[in-house]
Amino acid sequence: MPVTLSSPLSLYSIPVVWVTAFYPMTMKFLLIDKMMGYNNIQPRSNTDKFVRNKNIHPDIAARAERMEGAHLNGNEAFPLWTAAILAGNFAGIDNRTLNISALGYIAARLLYNHVYINHESGGMSWLRSTIFFSGVAFPITLLIKAANKISAA
Repeated sequence: MPVTLSSPLSLYSIPVVWVTAFYPMTMKFLLIDKMMGYNNIQPRSNTDKFVRNKNIHPDIAARAERMEGAHLNGNEAFPLWTAAILAGNFAGIDNRTLNISALGYIAARLLYNHVYINHESGGMSWLRSTIFFSGVAFPITLLIKAANKISAA
């Protein structure tokens, strides 16, 4: 059976979206570990110590903070996506719509992370916010479609 946009694949997007939330933290861990050493006994203190370390260039410290911000934002957005994909499947939204939404949301999350981690200007921060809200349109649309389909039944 060939895999197409009509195949039932949307539930696989849940772990993929989780990875998009987690990989910025992995990048931050590798950066801190390489430049200062990572304290795994008290891991939540690493970013603050890294930023305050006078031997770390401020641009690199700011990048680590943005990696953490991208990770936190991904964690905050993850439940919305999970609820939307589960509601869409429960309501019986067609696989093509679910899969296209999943691909769009994953692409938006990857682009969001890239811009967040690499931007260094006010203009790019507004682009980052635009990408975030454009991406949020995917799960919001799925939730509305699911509600409409269930309420019409």
